[in-house]
Amino acid sequence: MEKEIVVCRCEEVTMEEIRKWIDRGYDSFDELKRVLRVGMGPCQGRGCRDIILKEIARARNVPVSEVDPGTFRPPAKPVKVGLVAAAAEK
Repeated sequence: MEKEIVVCRCEEVTMEEIRKWIDRGYDSFDELKRVLRVGMGPCQGRGCRDIILKEIARARNVPVSEVDPGTFRPPAKPVKVGLVAAAAEK
């Protein structure tokens, strides 16, 4: 049942998929982002990043503080395109 838990709701990635890729050697958030698109949906990882970092730490047997949180690219939060367009016109 735990396998069916959806960790990244934006991209519909399950805990089973995350564990499978970690077992294959993809043990950083950025690597998982490249193969599974976790953290690339509308929430930009705010819903799944902490869960995935904890799973990586568990698999590596290290504290979460030792796991690289990955690359953050702007905008860190969703921005309405109209606001960007209005700022560009000024």
